[in-house]
Amino acid sequence: MDVCRVGLLANACFSQVKRRSSVGSGENGIWGEGIGRVRDVKVLRSVRKRSFSGGYKTRVVFSVLTSDVNKETMVFRAPMFGNRTADPKSVASIILGGGAGTQLFPLTSTRATPAVPIGGCYRLIDVPMSNCINSGINKIFIMTQFNSASLNRHISRTYNFGNGINFGDGFVEVLAATQTPGEAGMNWFQGTADAVRQFTWVFEDNKNKNIEHILILSGDQLYRMDYMDLLLKQCMTMQKHVDTGADITLSCVPVGHSRASDYGLVKIDNSGCIVQFSEKPKGPDLEDMKDSGNYLRLSCQDAIKYPYIASMGVYVFKRDVLLKLLRWKYPKSNDFGSDILPSTVNEHNVQAFIFNDYWEDIGTIGSFFDANLALTEQPPRFQFYDSMTPFYTSPRFLPPTKIEKCRVVDAIVSHGCFLRECSVEHSIVGVRSRLDYGSELKDTMMMGADIYETEAEIASLLADDRVPIGVGQSTKIRNCIIDMNARIGKNVIITNKDGVQEADRPREGFYIRAGITIISKNAIIKDDTII
Repeated sequence: MDVCRVGLLANACFSQVKRRSSVGSGENGIWGEGIGRVRDVKVLRSVRKRSFSGGYKTRVVFSVLTSDVNKETMVFRAPMFGNRTADPKSVASIILGGGAGTQLFPLTSTRATPAVPIGGCYRLIDVPMSNCINSGINKIFIMTQFNSASLNRHISRTYNFGNGINFGDGFVEVLAATQTPGEAGMNWFQGTADAVRQFTWVFEDNKNKNIEHILILSGDQLYRMDYMDLLLKQCMTMQKHVDTGADITLSCVPVGHSRASDYGLVKIDNSGCIVQFSEKPKGPDLEDMKDSGNYLRLSCQDAIKYPYIASMGVYVFKRDVLLKLLRWKYPKSNDFGSDILPSTVNEHNVQAFIFNDYWEDIGTIGSFFDANLALTEQPPRFQFYDSMTPFYTSPRFLPPTKIEKCRVVDAIVSHGCFLRECSVEHSIVGVRSRLDYGSELKDTMMMGADIYETEAEIASLLADDRVPIGVGQSTKIRNCIIDMNARIGKNVIITNKDGVQEADRPREGFYIRAGITIISKNAIIKDDTII
């Protein structure tokens, strides 16, 4: 009787395995179908040793006893020992609240970037928060620094234990930038890495002792991602991180030339390992970051259209690796993109995960405006509703929107609105908005209001020649962002007909950025104003 030992990778499968004589050798051999995952074959006695792919360790071992006489086919399967999967309980997420938010000013004049409203009823923080919840990650830290009052209020209303989302044994904690006496601002957050460094002690707390991986997210992006591969996708960020034994994994997207210099760019070898990282390169440095496309396997047309690979700002670190980098290796480095990641690609196993779904960095007024209006398209490239992975936001308990004799085309109208004989086209109308008779909105994002004014209050304001919240009669608005609680009077025209690209008119209640008119929060635009 011959004895055969076969080493298989997990989830490998032998099918229709036979013993037969090797041609012309007189020795016994092995033949099989579906053995692409066999790593090593050792045969005792009369069955010779063969190596299908040398240099690999045996993963699963079987002893198969075969008769010298019986030549029938043996059909068997290896036990399906799955690869080690990432455990959501071993993962903590850090959502970066951002800096002063200058690129989204004036929307960030009184609020943190993640608190900026989006999509009619959501806030930017709801994107990473919902992705974490839908991925099973329930240990979430949110780092805040500037204008964080409204962000803290939204988080407490939406993501607490008694109201809103149930986190089980998880938590949501806000880590606010702090100073101690005598620091005089010297230890204020200096960048993304420095913000995490100042709170590394949190991960040594007894309640966080089981955390093995730290997921770092941005608070100014729009996308839907399953961080833990809980649903249909086979190799998302966290699973890729565990499968490859990576120290660091970066989620990346292919990008075109026009926006490449806005992001950190990477070059990837054929195994998916990042071999070069450059933060927002320009000129010759940008040209040098063009990727061959071999790993992406893009079509020729797409390879020309998307010659670069950009980091999404979604990072997964092994906990011990992150602490070592921040405390000992790079104690003075302040930013992940510009300081730490370019150096670590040559010292650690840094892997790339290519994200092929919708993703938009909305850190500028132009990209924010375009991403919002794109939600009204049919079909939209991104939509907040998904029955399996819903996006969460603050429960407001508002009544349905009331629409009276209106023309509404390609628009999103949130709950609690009052629209009377108006026209809304290719626009978003936020919660509690009021559009009066004859008003027109086109290519506009109206964020809505925090409060209602009753009909009696509106009548009283109009009688005193004051302006109620909302848009007044016969007002025409184009290509505009209307911030919360704005009061726009009657017969106002906001079209920027002269095509002004940049303007600051804070006393008059508006700004212009990239040709887009922005009506400030709580602004009052008087009757008959032309902008």
